[in-house]
Amino acid sequence: MQRGPRGTSMPYKKTKFSLKSFFGLLNQTKPAYWLLGLGLFFGLISTGAQLAIPKMASSLINSLKHASNYHELELVIGLFIGSAIISALSGSVLGFFGQDVVAKLRNRLWGKLLHLQIPYFDNTKSGEMTSRLVNDTTQIKDFLASAVPSMVTSILIIIGALFLMIQMDWRMTAIMVPAIPLVLLVMMPLIRLSAKVARARQDALATFTGDTGETLSEIRLVKLSNAEPYEEKRGADSVEKLYRIGLKEAVYASIANPLIMGVMMALVIGVLIYGASRVSAGTMTMGTMFAFLMYLFQIMGPAGNLGNFFSSMSQASGSTERVRDLLNEPEEDLSADGSLDIDNETLKVSHVNFAYDQDEPIIQDLSFEAKPNTVVAFAGPSGGGKSTIFSLLERYYEPDSGKITIGDQNVTDLNLANWREQIAFVSQDSAIMAGTIRYNLTYGLADDDIDDYTDDDLCHVLTLAYADKFVHEMPDGLDTTVGERGVKLSGGQRQRIAIARAFLRDSKILMLDEATASLDSESEAMVQKAIDELMKGRTTLVIAHRLSTIVNADTINFIEKGHVSGSGTHQELQEKSPLYREYVKTQFNQ
Repeated sequence: MQRGPRGTSMPYKKTKFSLKSFFGLLNQTKPAYWLLGLGLFFGLISTGAQLAIPKMASSLINSLKHASNYHELELVIGLFIGSAIISALSGSVLGFFGQDVVAKLRNRLWGKLLHLQIPYFDNTKSGEMTSRLVNDTTQIKDFLASAVPSMVTSILIIIGALFLMIQMDWRMTAIMVPAIPLVLLVMMPLIRLSAKVARARQDALATFTGDTGETLSEIRLVKLSNAEPYEEKRGADSVEKLYRIGLKEAVYASIANPLIMGVMMALVIGVLIYGASRVSAGTMTMGTMFAFLMYLFQIMGPAGNLGNFFSSMSQASGSTERVRDLLNEPEEDLSADGSLDIDNETLKVSHVNFAYDQDEPIIQDLSFEAKPNTVVAFAGPSGGGKSTIFSLLERYYEPDSGKITIGDQNVTDLNLANWREQIAFVSQDSAIMAGTIRYNLTYGLADDDIDDYTDDDLCHVLTLAYADKFVHEMPDGLDTTVGERGVKLSGGQRQRIAIARAFLRDSKILMLDEATASLDSESEAMVQKAIDELMKGRTTLVIAHRLSTIVNADTINFIEKGHVSGSGTHQELQEKSPLYREYVKTQFNQ
């Protein structure tokens, strides 16, 4: 079986933050900007109240030496409580906005992933796609709903505090003003390093998620291959990488906090020394000095927030670009209006060429036809392109050249959903979803269509697939859960459930990748009986692994190196094709 290249990690590339790109991405989700505006409005009110508190506290402290002013005290306490309540309200509204954004963005990404073309999944690990869906959307949400509002209110607090401080005492303000650039000057190198480490962590986490998801999904292969030591080492290497990145984050955080505290203490001590000398000289009141200290503490937090904003912006930039790259991937074309009942129509493949990679052609000048209600078999050595032919017919890939027609119509002109609903595919390892037998039988049907099928209808298709006996023997019947990928069912049972699903859809074209090839003799006999019943009245294409399939086929296409090197009945090919004779002799000892 030919396959595309194995999924690989997509390393993160550092990108400069683009406000246009960021809001261009957000606008695709049609966010509730009114929530952002309302949250910012409440934040501004809370900021105004916070700025007023030190000014009023200054007046209150100055009046204490004369008489207690309970009215001012009550007003300060009221402002403090009101500011806290409004700030909490602002945080809640902004939280609602962030959740609205992330929910809409995730819905859009999930819909996009489901409609992407198969080549994207060939080249990208599922864990990395999950990381885009979960981790990157969370980064974008945190930046928009937390970092941006915090930056806005921080700027307002700094500007407002400086303005009020200048009004109160410009000399003291002149001493404190250098505090802001000093803090930023001290913090910026650490902020840049922290942002770099955060991007590396995101990338390493996405890779780790992809690797673990891949390993756990094939855990039986891991155990059968005694690959636990290898996978344990590979996982340990990824964990070690994340651990080392975490150590860097811990070191940077441990340096940042003492630095900030050191700068703050130096400023507090400086303000106290200078303020005390001014108070003793009678050129400044005690209330003014305390107000300056309060403003100093108000400024220091927002100054740190501005530094964190740039770090968050850097992380959001990488997440935005990755999400935008995913959203820009080409989707399957579901817009074609053409629909056709393909019953009694001839399927024809004409001079088709196809390659997964440009320099490695898989299908070369392939031509064949399948007339209505006939059995067309494909035989040939492994790696010849037989499974790729089925992928092209299912339109997972489009031919590089040539065409596939049904009747007189090119299949690319047909609506993709309309085309696929008329095709049933049963493979050697038929896909079964986690859930109940009922869920698997009706999987993919519209909700209204599911309601049209009664238990009797489902039991009827199970009978046709020779699956009714084992289903009825299960404790919950149709509502029995089958486990992830159907692990609670035997191989033959899974095949018969897949065949029953094909009966339920009553598709016009049946494609079989010899569904009995990997079964024991008893299961093979039951599945073959079900397949024989399913093939009646349908155009059947089958990749042949059994001699009886080849002998009974109306037409055999011998596939070698991506093209048909011989076509005809078994007897005809035996007579005219030495390659076919050798293949039958080698494969079936005939």
